[in-house]
Amino acid sequence: MDALLIIGGLLLMLAGLVWLVMRAFGTSLLWGWGSLIPLLTLVYVLRHWGRARSAVALVGLGMIPLVVGLTLLASKDADRLAAIIRLDWLKPEVQEPPELAIELRGRLNGQPFRPQQGELIDGVLSLREGLDFFAQRELNIRLPQPVSGAVRVDVLPQDSGNLPEVELSWLLPEQDLPEARRLSRGYTLHLDLQPQAPNRLAGEFHLVLPPRFKTSLSGRVELYSDRLRYRGAEVDRHFDSRDTIAHVLQDYLQRRFASRDVRELKVPPFSFEGDRLQLQVEALIDQRAERLPLRLSKRDRQGWTVEGDRFPPLPAETPAQPLAQSETPPADEGLARPADRRQRFSLARLQRSPEQYRNLRMRLSKASGGTVEGRFVGVDVDGSILLRQQMGSGGGQASFSFKPQEIGRLELLDP
Repeated sequence: MDALLIIGGLLLMLAGLVWLVMRAFGTSLLWGWGSLIPLLTLVYVLRHWGRARSAVALVGLGMIPLVVGLTLLASKDADRLAAIIRLDWLKPEVQEPPELAIELRGRLNGQPFRPQQGELIDGVLSLREGLDFFAQRELNIRLPQPVSGAVRVDVLPQDSGNLPEVELSWLLPEQDLPEARRLSRGYTLHLDLQPQAPNRLAGEFHLVLPPRFKTSLSGRVELYSDRLRYRGAEVDRHFDSRDTIAHVLQDYLQRRFASRDVRELKVPPFSFEGDRLQLQVEALIDQRAERLPLRLSKRDRQGWTVEGDRFPPLPAETPAQPLAQSETPPADEGLARPADRRQRFSLARLQRSPEQYRNLRMRLSKASGGTVEGRFVGVDVDGSILLRQQMGSGGGQASFSFKPQEIGRLELLDP
């Protein structure tokens, strides 16, 4: 409605100006040419008001729907109105660089195929041309099983067995739903993709289908390996996907429970219909099953966040300290040992002199996440650190064994 009012007002004003110029030419040829200059047009209106007032009234009449339309537009979309006033619509449109470097030559169903989106997730390789719900043209290749890391697939027309399934789909201008074709053998396929940080696969892609499909593609592709997006080294929390929500929840639970051991995160089905989500989340945290109702909101600066999240970040993981072969304890270390043994405690010192720390309380943080607290028992024959933990008031005990490479940090709790 606002656009119709603005356009209608502009057309009335334009008609009034044309009528004013025609009246000026009717007065004299000199006034007619002079009225094409805005300043002389104003002079003509003042000198010949009787002849010009009808045209001026039409211009004024056109200003009414123009002002009303601009007011409605400002109330609904102030940014769009500001862009119109700045004349942004006259500036050439700047083409943003594509997210993925996809360089394919060839045709799909006899038409040029220039995909803008690509991914290889859960064993399904997808290339899409078009950003609507139904792609203008799309190619899907379902591998026999999900893959991780580098991907290499070679299929020849005479091959048989459990082969990837190829699916083509395209949407014609006169159609509401796309057409699709599938085949599971009789084609040529070559994939050689290598992982690239943080979540991409890139490499060679060649596909030749039987002549009736009119499809032959060759070149290099770049694909996402999950549905996360990154800004530099950080996950972009503004991107709407289940992987983004799972990442936000994983980070929140780790900080809330002060533990990196968060596994088997279960998120119920949901859809991105607004900027708020209410979810019932289940996870296994430090071997305990937790079920939490959480609310998430999407903010302009932070992106998706859990409401009420004020938990501090986890401390940085400390790498395991290697055993220094050249370090030898002094001969009188047992006599000159400081009163507080925590000051000089390290994994290397524990491995050299385990008897000095026997039965003392220690806290061990695993490199893969999680902590264990107990009393030091000794060092096994293969170099493993042995801890014993008292289980409740019933007198039961649990023993743990950790190899040095599994240890992220080891702290002595008793002096």
